[in-house]
Formats: sequence, structure tokens, C-alpha cells
Amino acid sequence: MADHTPSRRAFLKGCCATATIAGVAPSMFYARHAIAGTPHDTLVHVFLRGGIDGLNLVVPVSGNDRSHYEEARPSLAIAASGAFGALPLTLQDGGGTGFGLHPSAGGLHALWQESRLAIVHACGMSTTLTRSHFDAQLYCDLGTPGRAGGGSGWLARAWASDPSGAAAGLPLLGVSNGQPASLLGHTDALSMASPSEFALNAGPWQWRESGGGRPANLLGVNDVLGSFVSGRAAVEQQARAGHAALRRIGELPFTSTLPAGWPTSTFARQLWTVAQAIRFGTGLRYATLDLGGWDTHDGQGTAGSGYHYYQNRIAELSEALTAFYIEMAAGGESSRVTVVVQSEFGRRVRQNGSGGTDHGYGNPLLVLGDTVNGRRFYGTWPGLDPEVLAPWFGDLPVTTDYRQVFSELLIRRMGNNRLGQVFPEYAGYAPLGIVQGQDMPPVYGIPPGPRTRLRVPAT
Repeated sequence: MADHTPSRRAFLKGCCATATIAGVAPSMFYARHAIAGTPHDTLVHVFLRGGIDGLNLVVPVSGNDRSHYEEARPSLAIAASGAFGALPLTLQDGGGTGFGLHPSAGGLHALWQESRLAIVHACGMSTTLTRSHFDAQLYCDLGTPGRAGGGSGWLARAWASDPSGAAAGLPLLGVSNGQPASLLGHTDALSMASPSEFALNAGPWQWRESGGGRPANLLGVNDVLGSFVSGRAAVEQQARAGHAALRRIGELPFTSTLPAGWPTSTFARQLWTVAQAIRFGTGLRYATLDLGGWDTHDGQGTAGSGYHYYQNRIAELSEALTAFYIEMAAGGESSRVTVVVQSEFGRRVRQNGSGGTDHGYGNPLLVLGDTVNGRRFYGTWPGLDPEVLAPWFGDLPVTTDYRQVFSELLIRRMGNNRLGQVFPEYAGYAPLGIVQGQDMPPVYGIPPGPRTRLRVPAT
């Protein structure tokens, strides 16, 4: 009979593993065991890091704005029509809007035509103007434009302030190599690059799981860890939570095999992870993931045959989002999944001397899903008249604060009206009517109730 009593070597291995897991835990995991429950909504937040050029995604195609657009972008303008022209964005009655989508955004255009996509004009941070990627992204992630302190992200606070008090095994998920700042400050948040990489079964053979041709009595890190994290020390508590998360993700039937026809980019694979987490009944409420590479200061390209950098990025975004929606619709989950797509800021209206665009301000924001009142624009379009842009140094101004859009999603789709906790410096909310759902009066203070105290991992 094999002797399963931990040896001194196994004990030391367990101690090292405990310290290792505890050290990386704040950026890797923490989520209670997943439990199935009643259907609930899931908000999927896609962050286009780098500042996407919104004017070449949502393109002016007629009127004075078209003339201003062509004058400002002599070599970058997307054609108004033709083989590589903008895809027209018409209203449900067939009327024109004066805008079209980049020709590589065919999937998003189809979602618009099916009234599953809405676009908010000139969205962004209305109270803070910065051209720093790092500052703008952090302000958006924390939900506190102009203030980088506080230590918690807006998605973490959204879950912490949820009035329902409902339990969930995996309420917060970041599909990322690190911990997204929007999830900081809550121990229910779990972050992983992919389910297949969410393990300590890597590195030297001494750290791997038993089996696989190794001696029968050789125990790996995942075999012995649970025996050494039963105490109350902070490092053991963190390691215990990490060990539970590792085991739970390992128990779920995640697969890296993509559905037929699914795009194969990293971003698309990350969306497939989100789709599976929703389908497994993990209680997922908020998911966040990034698509970077939008800082197009030079060589941006336009649309057409040959290589165009920006064109390829738009295709990647559109194809992945469309595949995600189709998969959710096929499985019956699309009625309770809403996707919001934002970037930290837009680009300058006028192209630069290097065939690109520099940092700007206002930008379109996308919302898609079955409960979206789609095939419509929201917010106020300020126009591209140089006299309008002059006070903003040639930028498109922000006319809709992004927190107004997110607040509507929280209230109407997530049933959370505690805006004072999620966005502590925002007030004056009024719904734009982007999504369907029940309105509730916003609460701007920090009310008592379930999970109002954020649980920060011990250090």
C-alpha cells in the first residue's frame, strides 16, 4: 500500500506553494465556488485600449460634416460609398442617419440592421480632459475621472453594492494576463488569461501534478497544497482561496476548442471564455476584457485592398463581437447579456503628418444585445465644424458622460441603483433609453445593505 503521509519534502513543497499562491493571488483569483441559480443578467465590458479612432469607425457620410471630415483627413478618410465605402447606418424606417460603419465592420453592421446595436455619440469623460493613456484608462477603470485614488474599481463596487444580496460563485471575471483595475478591491473577482493556463501545473517537474509517467509516490503541488493551508494566517487564507479557485476552474468543462466558424484571434478566444462562463451557470454578473493596439499615431491606413493596420483591427473587433452574440443567441443566453464597448478617448479630427491620428477626446460608445433599443444613435452629435472644435483644440468634445450610459445599464439591466457607491462623484443621472428594463430612482449616497463593504485581500 502506498504511503500518502506527507514527507518533509512534500511539506516544504506545500509551504513554498502556499507562499507562491498567496503572493500572486490578488492578481489571479478569488471567487467562491460556482453555484447554479436563477437566470440573471451579465454585463460584458470591452475596453479598447489605446484610444480608438472613432471617426473612422462611425464615419460621417453626408452633409457639411462629410466635407469637414474629408478636408481634415485627405489620406485617411473612409469613402462614403463604393466597394470600400462606409456601410450605411439607417434607421428602422429606412431613413438615413448621415453616418456609416467602417467597411470591415460587417458583423457589427448586421447587428445594427437587426436592432441589436446602439451607438452613443461623443461619449467620454465630461469632467476631465487628459491626453495620457495611463491616466484616462485608470480613471475609466476606477470610475472616478480626475482621481486615481480609492483602491477599488467600478465593477468591483457594482458587485459590492448589488442590492439583491444574491449569491454567486463567479460574479466578477477578468479575462486578462493581470488584474484589471476595474476589478480591484473585491475578493470575489477572478482574473485569468485562459482556463487552460489557470494552473500551477507548470515549471520544474517537482511542481507538477502526480502521474504523467512520474513515480507513483511523487506528489505534485496541487496534490499537497490543500494539506497546508488550514490555518488562520493571512498567507494561508489567501492560499486557501486561491486553491479553491484553481480547483473550481479545473472542475468546469472549459474547452479551448472554438465553435465552428469562430474567429481565432486572442480577443475572440477571450470572448469564448466569457461565453462558456455564462453558459456554465457560474453566476457571472460582470466580465471585462481588453482589445488593445488602437494608438495609431502613424501608418493608420484607411480601407481597401492591401495592408491597412486600422482596417485589420476593426475586422478583428467586429468578427469577435459578432461571433459572441451569435453563440449567446444560439444558446438562449442573449436576452440577458449586454455588451458595452468603450475606449479611454478618441483621436484628433485632423490627421497628422505621419499618416495617423493623435490623442483626442469624444468618441462613440457601442452597446449591443437583445435588450438594446438598437438601430439608433443616442446622445448629442456636436458636428465637425472647425468653430465647434476650436474650444477643444480641434477635438470632438464630449457631450455624454460615459457614466450616464453605464448607470443606465446598472439600473435597467443589473437592478442596481446605488450610483453613489459605484460612481461616487457622478450625479444628475437620467436614462437615455438605450436598453430596456425597469427604472429606479438613483441613490447617490452610500447606503447600508449587502456587500457594501469591499473586501480587500489581506497582505
